[in-house]
Amino acid sequence: MYFQESPRASDEEGAFYMQSRAAYLAVFNSSLTNITSKQQLCRGKNPSHATLNKYWSPRTSKLNFDDFCEILKSEKKTEETELMRAFRKMDVNNDGYITHSELEKALTTRGEKMTTEEVNTIFSLADINKDGKLDYAEFCRLFVSTVEQCQIAALERLEGDARLKRQNFGSQSYSPPKAPVSSASPAQAAAAHPQPPETSDRTLKIDSRLSSRPSSARSRRSSLSNSIIVTSNSTKASKIPEPSGLQEWHRICMKGCFFVEDNGSISSLQYQLHVPETTRVYLTSQPLSLSTRHDPSSSQMTVDTALFVTSAGETKEDSTLVCFTESKDKEKYIWKGELNAGTYYLLPFTTGCRLKKENKKGLSVKPVELVYRTNTGKIDLTEDFREVLSDIFDVIDLDGNGLLSLEEYNFFELRTSGEKCDKDAWAICKENFDMRKNQLTRQGFMELNLMEATEKDGDPSDLWVTLEAMGYNRLLELVEGCPFQIDVYCEGTQASIQPVSMDSGPKLLNQALQKSVTARKGAKALRGQDNVFIYTYRGEHRISSLIANKTNQKVTVHINNEQSRNCCSSRSMSVFAVEVPARTKMVCQHVLPINEKQDWTYNCVETILPSM
Repeated sequence: MYFQESPRASDEEGAFYMQSRAAYLAVFNSSLTNITSKQQLCRGKNPSHATLNKYWSPRTSKLNFDDFCEILKSEKKTEETELMRAFRKMDVNNDGYITHSELEKALTTRGEKMTTEEVNTIFSLADINKDGKLDYAEFCRLFVSTVEQCQIAALERLEGDARLKRQNFGSQSYSPPKAPVSSASPAQAAAAHPQPPETSDRTLKIDSRLSSRPSSARSRRSSLSNSIIVTSNSTKASKIPEPSGLQEWHRICMKGCFFVEDNGSISSLQYQLHVPETTRVYLTSQPLSLSTRHDPSSSQMTVDTALFVTSAGETKEDSTLVCFTESKDKEKYIWKGELNAGTYYLLPFTTGCRLKKENKKGLSVKPVELVYRTNTGKIDLTEDFREVLSDIFDVIDLDGNGLLSLEEYNFFELRTSGEKCDKDAWAICKENFDMRKNQLTRQGFMELNLMEATEKDGDPSDLWVTLEAMGYNRLLELVEGCPFQIDVYCEGTQASIQPVSMDSGPKLLNQALQKSVTARKGAKALRGQDNVFIYTYRGEHRISSLIANKTNQKVTVHINNEQSRNCCSSRSMSVFAVEVPARTKMVCQHVLPINEKQDWTYNCVETILPSM
């Protein structure tokens, strides 16, 4: 079932993003600038360490404007009633006032404790009448009023600065909201003065309610419109049939998993395929259905799981695109053809249209219990946790033999802890946990996790770190991961495949993806810009666009998908902008149908924004 957003919801979201942008630009000169440190994330606010660590983990290197918006959506706005409730707990006399000693006791002994100097500073600012007492009702009113004034001031600064308006909204005109909206308060994150721009991000949100038609004649001359209609019957007619006698071909199978990283990117292992002699090959990739916890029609089973095949040259820079799974049959992605004898890289790919970071807005559910104490007082794993661990075992058992080799286990360790288990530690595991043929069994994997819970006396914190790294949320739902399975059939020879984790893997995949798009004929130059080209790949199930900037300066291209129908974009936005450095090609977006059983229309208008 598909729902259309109400006009009121759309207006509220537009106002929220407008205020978020105003707050961001009170700190940075551009919405394209990244937040590159914890200190920058704190500007204008003083969040708790727990809140800060929730959004800036050890693996975080940067956050962009989109991430900033998601943080504001996730964090509740501080309401006046909430502040009053907190102050009343400190008001032991119930007279509407708090003394210095009462405030100091509360702030230096509870939660994240403050120093006496910090308390003195707060009290001196809050003691408006300088009578040694804090009228907290008046303080709360002033606090809320100040926040609202900051919101309005930030919007007025944005409205008054024409240069920032052109840079961050194109040449559109807009009207800021007359009053603050009641969502999370972006102005609370704004500092008083803008800072110098830092590392440039590539994507910029644009208010989806704004027209895609720039007002200047120059912009009109530099726009390009692409429209593609895909009928639901067109994919059915071009399915690749299985080769006859496929059951007699040599088959090898390997599993893997896509993971959504903290910055929204998607990662996975890569694979090395060795074909000993030239042969016909039938290659498939598809989402992997796990245990009965997961409905076969769940969202994971709709994730696109394509596969790019590149040659493995003497150096990784020598790698070239050989083929990729263009055809699709239900959830299975397929390529059929001939491969010469040699070694190849298999690079799993998903567009990100259906696998994204979980929107945690409004999520305040109680986490599922992972451990409990038995009647004898011993710690044990709950049934729900055991089922999830069994699923994780199936995912990291890459070759599907029901056992974890040291290599397979280390892929899991690197994913969850960033460390590897050496042979000596593996020997210790062999002494303590169930193993067979020097490989960890499913039971042994359960025992290992039970030992971890027991050593922490039932504290599940480290267990949750592992689960979240594997894509699970606090309800034990797999929301930021998608297991998949690769099958390679060779007609006349037995190929071999092994998983690898290459630092250059993402770069190789990006190169292969770009090549698959630019290999198609029909690149179009933006009108008035002979050296900026738009390439559009139309596959049976996916449309991808790429911008090639052949000029000697960066360009910013405004993208508008508002006229598309039954489409979802990897950008999660219908209107945005992409900054493309000089002499660079960049994948702009991928688009899939929302409902594959219906026709879908891709209608995109690309416009170059005036340079500053």
